[in-house]
Amino acid sequence: MEYDKKIAVLIDADNVSEKYIKNIFDEVSNYGTPTYKRIYGDWTKPQLSSWKSVLLNYSISPIQQYSYTTGKNATDAALIIDAMDILYSGNVNAFCIVSSDSDFTRLAARLREAGMYVIGMGEKKTPKPFIAACEKFIYLEVLATISSSTPETNILPKLRQENHKEGMASIEELINTIKIIITESSDEDGWAFLGEVGKRLNKRYSDFDTRNYGHTKLTPLISSFKQFEIQPRKTNNPNIIHYFVRNKENGKLR
Repeated sequence: MEYDKKIAVLIDADNVSEKYIKNIFDEVSNYGTPTYKRIYGDWTKPQLSSWKSVLLNYSISPIQQYSYTTGKNATDAALIIDAMDILYSGNVNAFCIVSSDSDFTRLAARLREAGMYVIGMGEKKTPKPFIAACEKFIYLEVLATISSSTPETNILPKLRQENHKEGMASIEELINTIKIIITESSDEDGWAFLGEVGKRLNKRYSDFDTRNYGHTKLTPLISSFKQFEIQPRKTNNPNIIHYFVRNKENGKLR
């Protein structure tokens, strides 16, 4: 994945709290530059007043959308129309849709059909169809938990207790999937390149993120599972080490 993407960040104010704003843009910066920063809602509503104080600080353009009809979400329609306009402008190669609303499922799918890299961000209540429609989905609660913890704090137990919630693979399911991927991609001795394992995990679970399980990298996450053995291998470059992994029950351990 390229990390110099031009990203359109589109936020659904009706379904996201302003408390996540720093986490959202810190995370976006890991993928590229936010070329568009827009937030959608009916700003005449008192419940959105808490958003107004953070818009200037992050240079987010508020898009006013009046709710003329009860039961109809005009905010969703405005965001979708803008997204298609931005797509056809040719000014970006990625979108970040920040919402916990399943109404954006078809939009995410359409943008991917057009070759866009689509990042979704939302709370754990986000319906599975929207999560699956994104190429990458990130849970806002996980970002908030990690950013609020100190380096000495072990957040793994807390995140493990929460990983059964909708949309996130359980530890057991994750381990079984890793076993299958290793079997599919390993050499005759049972070793699989760890980078390839991570790549396939991301393809199978759009919401896969090592931080969901309390680790910042894939190597320490898999090392925490007793079912696998990891082997570092030196390369021609002394500064680069490749890691390989195999299933302990299938590997010929010495």
